[in-house]
Amino acid sequence: MQGDFITSIKSAYNQFTKAEKKVADYILANPRDVLFMSITDLAEACEVGDTSVFRFCKTMDLKGYQEFKMMLSLSISKGQEQVDQFTGNNISMEDSFGELARKVLNTNINALNETFSMIREEDIERAITLIHGARKVFFFGVGASMLTAMKAMNKFMRIENKVFCIQDSHMQAMAAATMDERDVAVVFSYSGATKDTIHVAEVAKRAGARIICITRFVKSPLSSHADVTLLSGANEGPLQGGSTSAEISQLFLVDLIYTEYYRRYFEQCSVNNEKTSGSVLEKLC
Repeated sequence: MQGDFITSIKSAYNQFTKAEKKVADYILANPRDVLFMSITDLAEACEVGDTSVFRFCKTMDLKGYQEFKMMLSLSISKGQEQVDQFTGNNISMEDSFGELARKVLNTNINALNETFSMIREEDIERAITLIHGARKVFFFGVGASMLTAMKAMNKFMRIENKVFCIQDSHMQAMAAATMDERDVAVVFSYSGATKDTIHVAEVAKRAGARIICITRFVKSPLSSHADVTLLSGANEGPLQGGSTSAEISQLFLVDLIYTEYYRRYFEQCSVNNEKTSGSVLEKLC
């Protein structure tokens, strides 16, 4: 099934509902484009609801949208195309190491440039205001996004005493449930469709907390819960989970928020930074 998933869609076509057929038609006509679309993007392109895309996945005996994109990617990845799907650029098996290094560098630079082009000052302003006014700030993520969340917490801990990051998804949900309107959740998810991350955002939102979402797609199940959405500009294929360019893009936004936050509240941040730096000074010797 992996190597012939597109054929499987054609074979199952008569099983689809009218809405599911719209989804199938779009996928068959634009398979490569779909690889980099969120579930909401695909639904809008097909002029159907998110639930129709999800039902299409269920009809194809898939667990969800992410498994669908992986199967689609495996189906169209052959020979050199498989290298492209893995690297996300035009790396060739015949490239020298110097050429390889240059292409990887360009991929990361392009991701940063695209992230920079999508920055809206008012969104950064809103995020900083929410973080500063919060009683507690939780950084949430799953998988590779958890690593980004931990790095963000580590950075802000140097200047603020109200930041937290919990690794276990069950404990994340419990922490989210105890938040209120005085708290802020900063949620990282490239796809915006990770179930555990969406659940945490839903729980935190119901509890009254403000949500800052850092993701790739402006419209996704996760961003629908966000008070502020900050976009990262890296294209990550289904076979590239945890790509460096996606992480770099998210960390660029974290660094931008941190630097502006430090500048805006310099007096208190500098005092805290001196304290935290001094606390580990002996450990660095």
